[in-house]
Amino acid sequence: MNDTTPPFPEPGSAVPDFSMPASHGRAVSLHALQGHPFVLYFYPKANTSGCTKEACEFQAALADLHKDGVTVIGVSRDDMPAIEKFAADHGLTFPLASDSDGTVTEAYGVWVEKSMYGRKYMGIERATFLVDATGHLVQAWRKVKVTNHVAAVRKAIATLTLQAATGG
Repeated sequence: MNDTTPPFPEPGSAVPDFSMPASHGRAVSLHALQGHPFVLYFYPKANTSGCTKEACEFQAALADLHKDGVTVIGVSRDDMPAIEKFAADHGLTFPLASDSDGTVTEAYGVWVEKSMYGRKYMGIERATFLVDATGHLVQAWRKVKVTNHVAAVRKAIATLTLQAATGG
């Protein structure tokens, strides 16, 4: 695995544009999210153990996130049938988007070389991006460990919400 980090948005910078099909016949795009903060999280593969745990934790927190005005979008390179099955199997109501051509995963710098059992391959690095209502990156989590991750994202959102409420 190389030691260079791929380019990805830095806090304070505008995030790369995106438009993707999503679960339940929806579409997601940066343009449609203008004026609303959102979480864009990337996961390696639908219906795998870590991805399922992460998605279910976001689903469990969804009501509180919506109260804060935050939309959650999960992104993988899976095709739509696999994504629809994943959403149905686990009752996931937030959009799960398909980046089947890899444009978005490349733009966000999460398509990286990985290694398992000595075999090198390309795959999605589990990562989460918190984006403010103006389309600028607030915080990025790279190489995410699923345990306690959603709690860390919620804490960052609470800070963002407090800053917005106080004008800071």
